[in-house]
Amino acid sequence: MSHADTLSQTLTLPCGVTLPNRFGKSAMSEALGTIDNHVTPKLERLYARWAKGGTGLNITGNIMIDRRHTGEPNNVVVEDERDMPLLKRWAEAGKSQGGAIWVQLNHPGKQIPRMLASGDTLSPSAVPFGKELKSAFKTPRALTEEEIQDIIQRFARTASICKKAGFTGVQIHGAHGYLVSQFLSGHHNRRTDQWGGSLENRMRFPLEIYRAIRKEVGEGYPVSIKLNSADFQRGGFSEEESMTVAKTLADEGLDLLEISGGNYENPVMAGAKGVRESTVNREAYFLDYANEIRKRVSVPLMVTGGFRSAKAMAEAVNSGATDVIGIARPLAVEPDLPNAIQAGREGVVSRVTPRKTGIKAIDEMAMMEVSWYTRQLHRMGAGKEPKPNESVLLALFKVIATMGVGSFKTRRLRANI
Repeated sequence: MSHADTLSQTLTLPCGVTLPNRFGKSAMSEALGTIDNHVTPKLERLYARWAKGGTGLNITGNIMIDRRHTGEPNNVVVEDERDMPLLKRWAEAGKSQGGAIWVQLNHPGKQIPRMLASGDTLSPSAVPFGKELKSAFKTPRALTEEEIQDIIQRFARTASICKKAGFTGVQIHGAHGYLVSQFLSGHHNRRTDQWGGSLENRMRFPLEIYRAIRKEVGEGYPVSIKLNSADFQRGGFSEEESMTVAKTLADEGLDLLEISGGNYENPVMAGAKGVRESTVNREAYFLDYANEIRKRVSVPLMVTGGFRSAKAMAEAVNSGATDVIGIARPLAVEPDLPNAIQAGREGVVSRVTPRKTGIKAIDEMAMMEVSWYTRQLHRMGAGKEPKPNESVLLALFKVIATMGVGSFKTRRLRANI
């Protein structure tokens, strides 16, 4: 079977829904909402572009469930139906070529930059960030039982609204150090009640979120989770614990498990830094974990992080290690990459390469490359094509300036909520 044949195969999920191919756009934060967190036509244009490029499953950037708690300026928040017409247009654009569009649901917990936070940030426990990030983030307040229950219902309510708008599935963001990930981590979650302590208690939060969502959307609607293989942090979420959580959710009827890793303090998800050379060469950062978890669960897997060539993508699917190839940065530069591979062109390799300014202090900033890719999403949202030769330094300065102004405006708005 050729690479094109392998990656063009359909995939039927446990709920009965079929994905048209094996390409999955992993969530990237677009920051294309309004300053007061509403949907804009830019999101419709961006997802129409990815649909046109042949991606079978498009997962949106993190949609927040509570406008009092957003991770960045210009995040979209869905708490009610006030944006229903624009949500419907966004959903239609994402499925315009026969593919699927799922909404990623998120709560940042304590992972809200200090310059954006107007009040308390929330977490399972009042554990601050480490010394490198402590100045950038507030020490959070521990959530009350009532607040935990409210957040669970917010996830479910947002999922129900998105289903009504026409989105074809939802994903719980349980990775990268956001609130669900914080509950799972023994480092961040030091509670002594039913929500902390043992792994059984720590995973109660994502399990209750899943159950609440499933109750709202029904059995025939895809529900997924993005889960860290580990958070690579002392006393944190381990690979063995991750596998236990994955099996528990799979037994509950989960439709797709996306595997990633890391958090703001250990950003493995942001690139190859700290990843073994052999893993980088093989392209899939979390494939070893996927091979292990495959022995325990039969739920479809999506492995995200590192894929660049059609050959590596097809080999990962043919080996049985993953069912869906999760790609993000390549689609920010080459939205037509899935079509190119499915057309059978030999030796297709993404043009994505590390973005550097040549200034060491700047190049070591985790935000530096993210800013450059964010700029490419904004170009597509404006109806333009990506600009592979755009200056990295210019992109960084523009994004920092936009975030600074946006954070100030958001903080002022939030103070009145």
